[in-house]
Order: sequence, then structure tokens, then C-alpha cells
Amino acid sequence: MNPYKVIIRPIDTEKTRFQASELGQYTFEVDRATNKIEIKRAIEDIYEVDVVAVNVMNIPAKASGRSGRRRTVRRAAWKKAVVTVAEGQRLDLFEGV
Repeated sequence: MNPYKVIIRPIDTEKTRFQASELGQYTFEVDRATNKIEIKRAIEDIYEVDVVAVNVMNIPAKASGRSGRRRTVRRAAWKKAVVTVAEGQRLDLFEGV
């Protein structure tokens, strides 16, 4: 599979910034049909780093209520991957932002 189709987008929150700066872990939204091996290969191909570990979480679909009458929106399920890179290596995703 094309590495650019495996990795959908990086996830940027306060927690993921802390993990990136202190722990060397980066969080991505990935395609739901991929596994850990495909995610590892995609990150290594795109960012040219050594991946130590990949943790994957399936985030279930959620129904969120909106204000108003009978307005509920269903958010789609998605998959999140937390990638740990080798000691001393960094991804230039959010450097200088």
C-alpha cells in the first residue's frame, strides 16, 4: 500500500506535543485497514527515521448531540497510531510552530 495512503494526518494536541518533545512518540490518524507493520514501514519511508514501536487504537463511532431539536450527528470511527522513534531521532512535523 502507498505510504501516503496509510498515514492520513498527524494529530496535534497538547498531549501529543508533550509526547513528541519528552518521549519521542508521535500520533497519527491512519487508515482503518492497515496494521502495525504497514504503519511502521510508511513512517520509515516518509520521514526516514527508525521506528521502535507502534501502538494502535481503534476509536469507535460516537453520536454527538447538538443544541436544537433532534439534531444528533454521528462521527465516523477511526484508527489512531502512536509511533515511537529511536533515541535521538525526531520528526520535523511541528518544529518551529
